[in-house]
Amino acid sequence: MKCHNRFVLSLLGVLFCCGPLVHAAGKPNILFLFADDQRADTIAAHGNPHIQTPNIDRLVTSGFSFRSNYCFGGNSGAVCVPSRAMLMSGKTWLHIDTATLKGVKLLPELLQENGYTTFATGKWHNGQPSWLRAFQRGKAIMFGGMSDHTKVPVRDLGPDGKLTEVRTGEKFSSELFADAAVEFLRSHDGKKPFFAYVAFTAPHDPRMPPMAYRQRYYQNRPPLPANFLPQLPFDNGMMQGGRDENLAAWPRTEAVIRDQLAEYYGAITHLDGQIGRILEALKQTGQADNTVIVYAADNGLALGSHGLLGKQSVFEHSMRVPLIFVGPGIGPGKSTQAFSYLLDVFPTLCDLIGIEPPGDLEGHSLRPLWEGKKDRVRDSVFLPYIAIQRAVRDERWKLICYPKISHLQLFDLQTDPDEKTNLIDRTEYAPHVARLLGLMKKWQAEVGDTLELPTENKAPQFVDLTGRKRVPDQWQPDWIVQKYFDGVPFERGGRR
Repeated sequence: MKCHNRFVLSLLGVLFCCGPLVHAAGKPNILFLFADDQRADTIAAHGNPHIQTPNIDRLVTSGFSFRSNYCFGGNSGAVCVPSRAMLMSGKTWLHIDTATLKGVKLLPELLQENGYTTFATGKWHNGQPSWLRAFQRGKAIMFGGMSDHTKVPVRDLGPDGKLTEVRTGEKFSSELFADAAVEFLRSHDGKKPFFAYVAFTAPHDPRMPPMAYRQRYYQNRPPLPANFLPQLPFDNGMMQGGRDENLAAWPRTEAVIRDQLAEYYGAITHLDGQIGRILEALKQTGQADNTVIVYAADNGLALGSHGLLGKQSVFEHSMRVPLIFVGPGIGPGKSTQAFSYLLDVFPTLCDLIGIEPPGDLEGHSLRPLWEGKKDRVRDSVFLPYIAIQRAVRDERWKLICYPKISHLQLFDLQTDPDEKTNLIDRTEYAPHVARLLGLMKKWQAEVGDTLELPTENKAPQFVDLTGRKRVPDQWQPDWIVQKYFDGVPFERGGRR
C-alpha cells in the first residue's frame, strides 16, 4: 500500500510540475471523476479524521479545492437527475428538461466539436438520446439511478454506434467502471485530446461496500454527525413519501446511524482505491502531464444529520459537494471558500482549454479564483428544491423557507455551521431575515423561479414517525433487508 501511495503521489507531482497544457492537437485531456451522493465532509484531507481517502487526498494536495461548492437544488426527489443535467448543460434546472436534455448543448458535445474524443462509463440519468449525442465511445454505461452494486445493468457503445443489449456487470460497480476507464486510457491513440467521464454509482445506497471495507469501519465506527437528531421534528415535505428516508426506522438510533456511516465510509474508501487505479493508468499511458483532472459529486446526503438520511433537503449536508481541479498551473494544495456550483464546471473547462462556451450558460468560470484574479464569482448561493424548500445564504447567514407550511429557519453559519439553532423568532435578527428574503426574491427573479415565498414564520406542526411502516426497494441486498428492515420483503418499483 505504501509503495502504491508513493506511486500515485509521484503521478500527481508530475501533473502539477509539468509545463503548459498543450496536447498534440493543441488542447489538454480532461478526466472527470464523479461520485454519487458524496457529502462534502467525507474527505480526509478536507478535515475528516475518521475516513481514509488517500487518493482523493492527493488530488487535494496537488490541486485546488472549492470548499463551498453546491448543487443548485433540484426538481426531483432523485436529485442526481437535475444535478447531472446542470453539470452537463451549465444551466439551472429551471431552464432545461432535466430528464432528457433535449435542445441543450452539452459539454461533451461542444468538446467533440472542438476536436475531442469523448468517452463515458458509469451512471447516466438523463436519457439515452442525450448520452448518444454526447459520447463517441463508451463501456459499462448504466442508464438509471441505482442498483445493487454487484448486479449493475450496463450497456456498451458498439462499433456501429448503437448501444448493446443490457448485461449484468460482473464486478462491484466502482471496479467495473474503473476497469472501463483504464481500458479506455490504455487504448486511446493520442491523436486527439480526450474527455473521459467516469460516473461512479458509489457511495449511493445500497450501502454495501465489499466486506473488508465494511469491517474496516465497523472496527472503529465513525462518530455521529454534530447535528444528529433522532428525527426532524416537522415534515419538510419529503419525510413520508421518499425512498431515502425509509432506509432506517424512526427514531434514528445512534447504533443504526453509526453502522450506516461505517458502510457509507467503506464505500467511499473502496471508491478511492479505484480512483487510484485510474490515476495509475493515466501515468502509465504517458498522458498524466497533459490531463486536467476534475473530481466532484452530484449531491450530498444527510445520514443522520437533522434526523434525515437522504439528499432531499437544502441543508448544507445535502447540497454541498466536493469539487477539485488538478493540473499544471492549478494549485497545488490551495482552496477557497468562494461560492461555486457544479454548473460552473462547464464554463470553467471552456475557459481552461481555450474554447468559446455557449452564450446562454448560467455558470461562471472558476479559473480566476485559483489564478488569484478574483476572490469570488458570486456573493450568495440560492438553493431551490422542487416546490417545498428554498434557501439562500451569504458568507455568514442562511435562510430556509418551507412554502407549503409557511415555516422559516435562520442560521448563523459563522457560529453554527451545522445548522442546529433556528434564530427565526429572535427579534434582534429580524433585519437579517428581511434582507435574506429580499435576496431570495432577487435570485428568483434572476433565474425565473415563480414560487411564492412565506414572509412570516409559522411554527410547524410536530410530526412523530415512530413505528411508521417501511418497505425496502428491490435494490437492497438480503443482508441489508435483514439488518435494517427486519427481513420485510422488498417492494417493486421506485426510482433513484
